[in-house]
Amino acid sequence: MDLVVALADGVAHIVEVRDGVPGERWRVPRADLPGWAAGREAVGARWVWADSAEVYAVLLRAGVRVRHAVDLRLVRVILRRSAAAAGTAYATAPATALDLPGADFGQHGAAAHVDPETTLFDLPSTGPTIEECLAEHLAQQECLAQVGDPRLRLLCHAESVGALIAQELNQVGVPFSSATHDRLLRELLGEPDPHGGRPARMVELCGQVREALAAPGLNPDSAPDLVTALRRAGLEITTTRQWELERIDHPVIAPLLTYRKLSRLHTANGWAWLASWVREDRFRPDWVVGGVVTGRWASRGGGALQLPRQIRSAVRAEPGWRLVVADAAQLEPRVLAAMSGDEAMAQAAAAGDLYQGLVDQGVLATRQLAKVAMLGAMYGATTGEAGALMPVLRRAYPRAIGMVDAAAQAGERGDQVQTWLGRTSPPPPARWRDLQDAAQQSGAGEGPERRARQAARDWGRFTRNFVVQGTAAEWASCWLGHLRRLLDDTYGGSAQAGAPRPELVYFLHDEVIVHTPRQHADDVAQAVREAARAAGSLLFGGFPVQFPLDVAVVESYDQAD
Repeated sequence: MDLVVALADGVAHIVEVRDGVPGERWRVPRADLPGWAAGREAVGARWVWADSAEVYAVLLRAGVRVRHAVDLRLVRVILRRSAAAAGTAYATAPATALDLPGADFGQHGAAAHVDPETTLFDLPSTGPTIEECLAEHLAQQECLAQVGDPRLRLLCHAESVGALIAQELNQVGVPFSSATHDRLLRELLGEPDPHGGRPARMVELCGQVREALAAPGLNPDSAPDLVTALRRAGLEITTTRQWELERIDHPVIAPLLTYRKLSRLHTANGWAWLASWVREDRFRPDWVVGGVVTGRWASRGGGALQLPRQIRSAVRAEPGWRLVVADAAQLEPRVLAAMSGDEAMAQAAAAGDLYQGLVDQGVLATRQLAKVAMLGAMYGATTGEAGALMPVLRRAYPRAIGMVDAAAQAGERGDQVQTWLGRTSPPPPARWRDLQDAAQQSGAGEGPERRARQAARDWGRFTRNFVVQGTAAEWASCWLGHLRRLLDDTYGGSAQAGAPRPELVYFLHDEVIVHTPRQHADDVAQAVREAARAAGSLLFGGFPVQFPLDVAVVESYDQAD
């Protein structure tokens, strides 16, 4: 039984759908929706709504969790861009109220003009009507039936489960000690300025930089001003990038580099960040599922995906609780081995450390070379050390490297590529096609041809990585979804009885944190491992590749490093 829900004017409009046929309808006051939904959840409903951030958040605030849902907007993005669905009526239909702003899907299925960094941040201010949601749900189900690809159906399901998890993460927040964070900032930055200016340690370093450069009015946060001051001091420099500064032997370099490091901390995670994003000792970012075109998650503000090591000790379990921190080791190369069916690479990963496995197989001399080579293969390195090692990898692992090479060649031609479950890359942007067209003009000359080749190579690097990063994101979504189910099955009953239960609190690409009562920590750690095993089996069947985890039971996040 599907229950399609849309909120409008303080009322939840709901339509029951069974076997693709709409049936009974209800109008439930918004205030009564959580209780109404809890009753339907008990009999196994699957919820369907335009956006989990709109409807599920209402239920969670009232303490109601749901097990299954369809997020129409997320599924729409997948299907409208899908190469597998390109020939369907759904893919070629006109835009509707459920399309994201600026998403032009053209007339042939996949998006016609979508930037690779397109996110799901900017949603319309008013939601679609119940009739629009109902029509969209029926159209999506018909499209999936017509395509008949279980992988694409799994991708849509995993994306929708991810939307539920994102709202649950938003609701619970990350356990965070404001007192610890404040202490760390004072130790690193010095006393804060009451008017919001530079803290004491940064003021001191700023003075040292100004004195070393004989520039009493210099603002070291201004790159143009800093370059000018460095040149006046006789230093040949064109940028203020760290690697360029580190090559210079001058008294200003040490305080300048320290100042810039502390400035980044003060700007990104200082006291203003604490006031904005931490409430009641919980860090509360806003998670966005599929926020990156490869399917990776993003966050809307708060820098949840970039918590620096300097402040990780502030991510701290409550008394009597522990953090179970788990990350998947070398996820992307393992995914590449599995999706390409390269058994030799899978064997290299069998012992645990894939990079050391390359050394043990005699492919490369050192672990560091193996890491450089493998990352170069996935991210398209063509020059330097990584580029020089590519022929070695191609001989050792022809199926794996052949797969990413083929994805790069497709991108260079302007073709689209797919992940393991069928997420399709966007086509190149209009600027890319303009460059290719200009190079084809009679008498175009060397300049346009060079720019066209460079644009083609750049897009080829994007598609090369898209298939791997996107498939890794699919594995991680399945890992997270299965872990959620295990925790619900094991501890959901105790939560209903009022007992504290383990809670997912953080997710970063290939890393998960569960906040759990101390007595459950070992069992939760085992559940995290079991979920990873299940995700690998679900995606890749019996192919012999392992997805080992580094799992730590700790009191604070920094202890897991």
